[in-house]
Amino acid sequence: MHSRKEQLAAFERLLDIMDELREKCPWDHKQTFESLRQNTIEEANELATAIIREDKKEIAKELGDVLLHVVFYAKIGSETQDFDMADVCNLISDKLIFRHPHIYGGVEAHSPEEVSKLWEQVKLKEKGGNKTVLAGIPDSLSSVVKAYRIQDKAANIGFDWEHREDVWEKVKEEIREFEETMVRESESERERQEEELGDLLFALINAARLYKLKPDNALEKTNQKFIKRFNYMEQQATAQGRDISTLSLDEMEALWQEAKHQE
Repeated sequence: MHSRKEQLAAFERLLDIMDELREKCPWDHKQTFESLRQNTIEEANELATAIIREDKKEIAKELGDVLLHVVFYAKIGSETQDFDMADVCNLISDKLIFRHPHIYGGVEAHSPEEVSKLWEQVKLKEKGGNKTVLAGIPDSLSSVVKAYRIQDKAANIGFDWEHREDVWEKVKEEIREFEETMVRESESERERQEEELGDLLFALINAARLYKLKPDNALEKTNQKFIKRFNYMEQQATAQGRDISTLSLDEMEALWQEAKHQE
């Protein structure tokens, strides 16, 4: 691992490269906050994928891509004299100190759960901070992550199940209500069906939270598993000189089971 001095030198090198690219590269010179925004989201998603796959080398690479965007935004901000990298670093440092009074103040917190509750209390006191418990949850979050964050924030002020096992009755209740609406196959029921599906998903996410599971991670791992197995099915069908769409359901199931055994 590199020393602190080497890490700082590497960061300074990146800042110097950004200065030069911004001055000399036509593409880099043209970029704005808005033009970079979607790319930043994509880079964050690629980092999340690398984390899901537990690919340490890829994580380091994707972290570099995300860091580049932070440096890029800071460079643009410095050109308009609105802010620079020092402001970015100092603002987050000040926030970390303020939000950790159990480290930098006289408050006590001895467990992750106590720290989470403390964070919510502190954030409500921040100057210019969130004025309500559920404020500050970005609209751009995926629905699964947003539901988890909503439930987590509510739990931090005491709005939660007294015993986590109690959540299963709620899940079963939502399954029954969803099944009841799905029996009635009419266009007028579509909105009610969607509402009940939402309630069921919300309850399942709540159960995951109570049992310390991250539903977005779990779902993405299942997505990746499905893709891997389905790709195997396609490859085997091609090896037989057939298109996968021409296989019978039984043939597909046999290949699916083969794919599972390959794992």
